[in-house]
Amino acid sequence: MTLSFHRAGPSGARPVVLLHGGGPGASAMSNFGRTVPVFAKTFDTIAVDQPGYGESELGELTGQYFTHAAGALAALLDELGLDRVDLIGNSLGGGTAVRFALNHPSRAGKLLLMGPGGLSLNVFAADPTEGVKRLGAFGAAPSRERMAAFLRTLVFDPALITDELIDERLAAARDSSFLSASFTGPAFEEGLLWRDAHRLRNEVLLVWGREDRVNPLDGALVALKLIRRCRLHVFGGCGHWAHLEKFDEFNRLAFDFLEGDRR
Repeated sequence: MTLSFHRAGPSGARPVVLLHGGGPGASAMSNFGRTVPVFAKTFDTIAVDQPGYGESELGELTGQYFTHAAGALAALLDELGLDRVDLIGNSLGGGTAVRFALNHPSRAGKLLLMGPGGLSLNVFAADPTEGVKRLGAFGAAPSRERMAAFLRTLVFDPALITDELIDERLAAARDSSFLSASFTGPAFEEGLLWRDAHRLRNEVLLVWGREDRVNPLDGALVALKLIRRCRLHVFGGCGHWAHLEKFDEFNRLAFDFLEGDRR
């Protein structure tokens, strides 16, 4: 299985991998289309379609999704001749980034994680969350209305969910039954990344929207406590897509984090 990706930026620059979130119709450029040109001014920027999304085939899913996706990413980096990369992951992509860092510690540099799946453990919020329920509803009976309802849980400002975006995501949506299936079964515990968070030695920046309705803010507390080199930045008036809702602020934050002293 070969992952599809979009690569831009100066040859030989510091490599940064962007890992998109999940949900129907998600892909690297759907999530990071505005981000790539900004990052490519400084970094060797690689936006990856995760297995089963965009132009990437799922491959044979024999275990938990994060583990599967992390292995596929390692194979892609081998093909590209990259030994070590920094990673930015949103939601599902955050989970993949964490599992990659756990399974391939010498290959993962800094981790910037936006409302990461698997690492988030709700302390006060109900589980499943509103966003997860909306995602499940679409998977059970796909429709334009249910797509719109799911997408609106991802943002604080509903004006960001335009008719064009709804139609684009609906047209790109695939059968996402594999995703829910990958979080059950004998390997499901590999998706409970908070259990292994104490093993991370990477420098980690958690980024959360205060009004996140998919992975609520209280889900950051356990990770913040367990990860040795970790800090948390919270954007007010922001949902699950911090990199889009707080575009300029997020980019400044990310550049400061990535370009700061590695040690």
